[in-house]
Amino acid sequence: MIVKLSSIIPAWRQAGLQLSSNTMGKKNKPDTRGFVYSTDPNFRFEEESKNVETLSPSQQRLKVRMETKHRAGKAVTLIEGFIGKDEDLQELGKKLKTFCGTGGSAKDGEIIIQGDQRDKVTLWLLKNGYVNSKKI
Repeated sequence: MIVKLSSIIPAWRQAGLQLSSNTMGKKNKPDTRGFVYSTDPNFRFEEESKNVETLSPSQQRLKVRMETKHRAGKAVTLIEGFIGKDEDLQELGKKLKTFCGTGGSAKDGEIIIQGDQRDKVTLWLLKNGYVNSKKI
């Protein structure tokens, strides 16, 4: 038996059927801990409160390295180990991108600078007080 979808939809609406709000409106969105879906309709992800104070530049232990994995063979410079607020990470990333004259991004506690800029980045970090930064 072949039934057109357009003939089914008005039929269930005329019968007074409605989909519950749990099946249509609310979706369990994935989070950073790896949870994707829960069968419990009352499940809620707990929000993590991050009130991390940004360490001073002399206390930051930054690692500068080059990576080509998962980037179609393109080289990028990764700066890892930043401890602090996301706004401060974004600000540092912007300063480094401007100094190197390239693009990049700052997210998830690391700064990505396009190209092999390890020497430039390490020099800038040491010049601006990040004395514990090292090139790997």
